[in-house]
Amino acid sequence: MLTKLAISGYRSLRNVALSLERLNLVTGPNGSGKSSLYRAISLLAATAQGRVVSSLASEGGLPSTLWAGPEQISKSMKSGEHKIEGTVRKERVAVRLGFASEDLGYAIDLGLPVPSRTLFFQDPEIKTEAVWAGEILRPSAMLTLRKGPSVTAMAGPSKRKVLRSDLAPFESMMMHAVSPSDAPELLELRERMRAWRFYDHLRTDRNAAARVPQIGTRTTVLSDDGADLAAAVQTIFEIGDVGGFNDAINDAFPGSSVDIRASDGMFELSLRQQGLLRPLKASELSDGTLRYILLSAALLTPRPPSLMVLNEPETSLHRDLLPALARLIVRASTQSQVIVVTHAATLVEALAAEGAKCFALRKEYGETFIDNDERVRWEWPNR
Repeated sequence: MLTKLAISGYRSLRNVALSLERLNLVTGPNGSGKSSLYRAISLLAATAQGRVVSSLASEGGLPSTLWAGPEQISKSMKSGEHKIEGTVRKERVAVRLGFASEDLGYAIDLGLPVPSRTLFFQDPEIKTEAVWAGEILRPSAMLTLRKGPSVTAMAGPSKRKVLRSDLAPFESMMMHAVSPSDAPELLELRERMRAWRFYDHLRTDRNAAARVPQIGTRTTVLSDDGADLAAAVQTIFEIGDVGGFNDAINDAFPGSSVDIRASDGMFELSLRQQGLLRPLKASELSDGTLRYILLSAALLTPRPPSLMVLNEPETSLHRDLLPALARLIVRASTQSQVIVVTHAATLVEALAAEGAKCFALRKEYGETFIDNDERVRWEWPNR
């Protein structure tokens, strides 16, 4: 389980550190930084897939994602005595992302590329990466350190082994640095991060793949767009928590149940509802009904991940369904750590009543702050 999450220099998140619990709730008004926090976590996950540089480049490169305000906002700026305007930066420009669990921590520092003749000028460069033991980065706890092209295993103050000295600035040591025998902690962290799941774009529109028959194979993880819904539900029926899934459907739609039919390898989902003479095919379901079934398949996966992140899961749902969704999320949090990003007051209240740790975001002078959060100790590795 992640115990800490830290973000610095990314969009409105100039310097944020969170202390996480099993079930976490991120809320706040539109424009407060919720989506930026969600994207920052997904960028961390992209590191383990070797896609962090390309993901940042797709957002417009480092200049488009950097904190755009001044390094310091003085009292005179806040009072209006002086304008908040561009100043010469004294510190190095960087987007820094990191997390810690009970046993291992990781951080990455991305900076501007050194001017050169390359055409890949939108690609940020990885300046520093670090893996350490425990929740707090200390010199004595350092396990693996990357600075520039060099990766070093830190077996103690006097025991250091250079594992590589030719790492390209766009290559993470997570993907390219060492063999498992040289730094087993890197392999462990990489596999953990690769298992994180994000649900943000579950499609329920008229052309959504989940509405029409699809080729079905055993599916223990619902795809991020929900295209393989029928196969994922059938997999739950065969090797998963069937009772939990049926309870979740009945909780939202009393007297209803989900059916899966297969013909020539094509799987199709339908919903039986009390009072109707025939089941409704997925193509006939409302956006909200289909989304709830999608979320049930995602959250009640037969292979729970260590971390699941949901971005505005309430989209398309009627407010009467939100208490059932909250109960579904709480049930999932017994198997996975869950972070929910939402601005739906009903969902916020329902999850808070179940003990979710709440992070209320607000924006002041362009910077995101977190109300009522304790001071979290966090140290970044030096370049």
